Amino acid sequence: MSAESHYLNALEALDEGDRDKAKSEAKKAASLDPEHLEALAVYVEACLPPQGMPASMAQAAQALSAVKKIIAVDPTRMDMWVQGGRLMADDLGMLHDALHWWQTCREIAPREVTPVVEMASILADMGEYTEAQKRLQSILDDNMDVGMTQFRKINGLLQLVRAAAAQQEKDIFKPYEKHHNGWEAIRQKMRKPPMSENFIFLITAVPILLLLVIMLQGVGEPSFATLCLNTLVILIVIMVCMRNAKRWFQIINRPAFNLLRAMNFEAATGYTVLDEDIRTSVLYMYIMQRKPTSWQERMLKIIDNGKPLPKNWRLRLPDFDSHVDEEGHIPIDEGPLLDPYEEE
Repeated sequence: MSAESHYLNALEALDEGDRDKAKSEAKKAASLDPEHLEALAVYVEACLPPQGMPASMAQAAQALSAVKKIIAVDPTRMDMWVQGGRLMADDLGMLHDALHWWQTCREIAPREVTPVVEMASILADMGEYTEAQKRLQSILDDNMDVGMTQFRKINGLLQLVRAAAAQQEKDIFKPYEKHHNGWEAIRQKMRKPPMSENFIFLITAVPILLLLVIMLQGVGEPSFATLCLNTLVILIVIMVCMRNAKRWFQIINRPAFNLLRAMNFEAATGYTVLDEDIRTSVLYMYIMQRKPTSWQERMLKIIDNGKPLPKNWRLRLPDFDSHVDEEGHIPIDEGPLLDPYEEE
């Protein structure tokens, strides 16, 4: 059988939900024709479970391997760049690898905005707020085209990194700093799960609203104008309480966010920095259970390996200027090689 025949069989099997057969047929097609990118794309989809179901570490690793093969043949496949970046960062926790992945994508398509947004998001998760802000600022400096979905994400990220970058450097939690004050804060809060934003809103807004309703009942004669005024006052109180709940959520749960960053650091580097008492705490288990299955499996392997962080360890970020010329500008004759990517 030809590669095309195996590809069509794989496509049919995938449509019927037989992922094992789809993988087998797509693999045969790719072995006969290593540049049959559509067969490799079917293999990627067949490696992963149906949408809504968690992928295992093995499934995510197989899919990522196939994605890299597609990119090696056709580096203009933005859909594969996105697929690979999400598998690295979200499913496998390989944040540092994902940063280098996206910078390589920028070298292929220097005017594509997706790699910049993804890198800024990863840097913010790592606590590298200054670098994240620079990446977002480059979108404006380079006059990149931004879709509406990306614009909302960029705007939210920009507000986050600006507020975080305003902190003192010593206040930003770095998991590789063994004596940082953030570790003590984690220990103080590790015996209970984080407080939800909805709960914070309820315990602050409900008493105020009940008191407000009682007070408004004795103000003025019942009329349409009074009803409108009372409704407006209640809406304002609700909006203020929602805004405060969002801010207090970040403050109260800062130890939980610090622990999440430490867990992401372990997943990204493969080294362990958490003590056993933290790793067996309620807060740790709460966060762990909400991570993807593939991330959990990889994290358990890192924990079993138990390799401590070397004393001379240094964070190695990619060269964020590798896509520009010697003068620091994107070459004018180098247009976008990829179609602009817009999330559905």
